Amino acid sequence: MSLLMAIDTATEACSAALWYQGDILARYQVAPRGHTDLILPMVQELLDEAGISLNQLDGLAFGRGPGSFTGVRITLGVAQGLAFGADLPLLGVSNLQALAQGAHRETGCNTVLSAIDARMGEIYAGGFSLQDGVMTQVQEEAVLPPEALEKPVAELWQQAAGSGFVTYPELKAHAGALCEAVPFPQAGDMLPQALQDLAAGRGISAAEARPVYLRDKVTWQKLPGR
Repeated sequence: MSLLMAIDTATEACSAALWYQGDILARYQVAPRGHTDLILPMVQELLDEAGISLNQLDGLAFGRGPGSFTGVRITLGVAQGLAFGADLPLLGVSNLQALAQGAHRETGCNTVLSAIDARMGEIYAGGFSLQDGVMTQVQEEAVLPPEALEKPVAELWQQAAGSGFVTYPELKAHAGALCEAVPFPQAGDMLPQALQDLAAGRGISAAEARPVYLRDKVTWQKLPGR
């Protein structure tokens, strides 16, 4: 059975999770300016709890973005450092996908529109649908103004998730069913996709790992049914 760690600092939340003997061990804390102090101790706590060392892991997943520029860079830098030291493959997972996975975990919903506050009057958004236990992207991720979501979310998605719906009041009213239990991505919700990727041999080296910011994307494909 695979041993897989996941870490994330791309939003206001800092989290780490370990897939161990079929269970998820996790640490999570909302601390907008404390990520660099929290993430490595979280990793060590989880390793100690499981009684294993870093080099016993089969891989390391990380939140690849989108999210805050600084937060995504912290995640990537820590992941690369750990992977280099222990010779681990890296698996990048979308933060928007992690939100959708968390909403599915909390509510059992099968379709989710995720939105993260992107600052500057914009959101990062993407749509996901459950496939083989993993919330899989079905709507391209993009950065866009909140008003670009023209239809009530409930007309197209069972659930909405993420800080984008909380930051902008017009979006919260527009959201329909909002999963308030997961305002930020959690590392544990990156594990289903990461485990699937690890089994398929899609891990990459630390040198190959790249962040995803979305700021260079300026278009938003129309949602199904528009």
